[in-house]
Amino acid sequence: MPRNDDIRFISSSIRIPPPPKPLKRCPFETARSHIAQLVRSFNTHSNELTRSVLLCCATLSLTGKRRPSSPILCSASLSLAESTQPQETQLKGISSPSSSSPASVRQSEERVLISEVLVRNKDGEELERKDLEAEALQALKACRANSALTVREVQEDVHRIINSGYFCSCMPVAVDTRDGIRLVFQVEPNQEFKGLVCEGANVLPAKFLEDSFRDGYGKVINLRRLDEAISSINGWYMERGLFAMVSAVEILSGGILRLQVSEAEVNNISIRFLDRKTGEPTIGKTKPETILRQITTKKGQVYSMLQGKRDVETVLTMGIMEDVSIIPQPADTGKVDMVMNVVERPSGGFSAGGGISSGITTGTLNGLIGSFAYSHRNVFGRNQKLNISLERGQIDSIFRINYTDPWIQGDDKRTSRTIMIQNSRTPGTMVHGDRDGNIILTIGRITGGIEFSRPIRPKWSGTAGLLFQHAGVRDDKGVPIIKDQYSSPLTASGNNYDDTLLAKVETVYTGSGDHGSSMFALNMEQGLPVLPEWLSFTRVNARARKGIEIGPTRVNLSVSGGHVVGNFPPYEAFAIGGTNSVRGYDEGAVGSGRSYVIGSGEISFPMFGPVEGVLFSDYGTDLGTGPSVPGDPAGARFKPGSGCGCGFGIRVDSPLGPLRLEYAFNDKKDKRFHFGVGYRN
Repeated sequence: MPRNDDIRFISSSIRIPPPPKPLKRCPFETARSHIAQLVRSFNTHSNELTRSVLLCCATLSLTGKRRPSSPILCSASLSLAESTQPQETQLKGISSPSSSSPASVRQSEERVLISEVLVRNKDGEELERKDLEAEALQALKACRANSALTVREVQEDVHRIINSGYFCSCMPVAVDTRDGIRLVFQVEPNQEFKGLVCEGANVLPAKFLEDSFRDGYGKVINLRRLDEAISSINGWYMERGLFAMVSAVEILSGGILRLQVSEAEVNNISIRFLDRKTGEPTIGKTKPETILRQITTKKGQVYSMLQGKRDVETVLTMGIMEDVSIIPQPADTGKVDMVMNVVERPSGGFSAGGGISSGITTGTLNGLIGSFAYSHRNVFGRNQKLNISLERGQIDSIFRINYTDPWIQGDDKRTSRTIMIQNSRTPGTMVHGDRDGNIILTIGRITGGIEFSRPIRPKWSGTAGLLFQHAGVRDDKGVPIIKDQYSSPLTASGNNYDDTLLAKVETVYTGSGDHGSSMFALNMEQGLPVLPEWLSFTRVNARARKGIEIGPTRVNLSVSGGHVVGNFPPYEAFAIGGTNSVRGYDEGAVGSGRSYVIGSGEISFPMFGPVEGVLFSDYGTDLGTGPSVPGDPAGARFKPGSGCGCGFGIRVDSPLGPLRLEYAFNDKKDKRFHFGVGYRN
């Protein structure tokens, strides 16, 4: 059947006054049926047509125990009348079959022969539309010409006619003729659908509403199809977790449908702090506005369970809550109050731990690092974070102070600000180690700066910052030096220290956030020569990762690369080789250059419990740019400039993160164990 594409419907939140006399009102409520039965037995019927009443009447109201398939079906009446009387006789107050006496039940089960079955309008005349007559006849199951029927079977066929959806009432009338009893179903068809008015649908798309009713325009209203359209509207709300439904339907005179949609709007949003031990309400340390600005649900919106779930997850990611839940409570008519219960975590404390330096490859204990830190997660009750940490090893040391405001007050873009000061000393093995891999030099850096980050779009974030770095190289006695044992320069400025003001821009894409999900990051740093002796160079770095699941097995592919242009110190060159680079080589043993590309492929598979196995292969190259690094530190140490490695290993989940133990061999036939904590960069 062709679509009615030229039809337009109106959806409005403005209530219109009810008509003086609505044609039918069909509220959504549990129906209760009071079925009447005959009080006179068919046995009283004799061959004398002028005798007493043949069949009495009964009234059937479809608001009872027999529940129709559609909740919006209206009422119908069943009347069995005497044909010889000018006026039909009806009996009121007849008890339902459930309370009938055994005699009356037997009477209702007795059969009478029906000679003819007809469908007529409520005035007893033929229906103007033969298709509706055919629909009514097709709905009949028991009532056929020349068949013996009981009252119960007639009642069931009345239900079937009403359940066809085309008729708002049906009254069976038994007429005694010379040929036998004629059973006439007097029906009242529904009106033709001429228009639609929808009230209260503030978030329901008008096009969805139009498409739901378009095909029925100009046709007789079918209550079953109307119920399907209403179910689709309710389903639209349910799929989106919205507290809303079609609450009432009216068929007005003139074939106008009026839908009343009830959407539960959010009235007030409040925060309730609960005690961690007792669960009783308490006074919280966090300012309520700090939590409320994280919530996307706002006053006046239709309450959504899905949106509420996302709000709970967002508040949990703040890192200062132990438990979060939302409880909607009824408020004014058609509205809900949203109460968020939160349990705060301890806001600060000390911690200690340890790790392994990836830049130290020799010695039994030289690579071990101990750490001590103090952190406060909720400074001033505004979710601002202060971290002071010290990491110390026999060679490595890092002292760091970070102060982060995850959402700057007054900013509507969720911009965060981080202020950082750091003093570090790291081994120079990766670039300036001797040919035997011994540690001779250390690189000291004092860094301070500020960074701003914000989400750009879903799964994308951006960072911009300004950093100042004061860096230099020291020998094993802690004395600043500017040349190594190969007479190669160690600084770009020729002084004991290089000063650099870096402008940094970075954009990051993360998939689901899991290690095996897709990831892409692009970073660019520009040295700003504000003073003549400050360095000026441009460094670009990019990395990408893609995870593919094949049954229980996961394939991880990653690639990274970068390039430096300008006057930069050799200790800032890209070092290739090691646990997080090309396995099978020592740290930085493949090369160090102005450019680099590293590719890696891994196949991981579960073994037992928290243990999984892994097969891997890595390749890295400096693209022939090693000699362009000041002093050519890679050439002086006979590094190949490119290399590959492959091997196998195991990984174990632990509170510290994945523990990695890997055995690899490179293209030089050297073999090596690698141990690490956490995933590869």
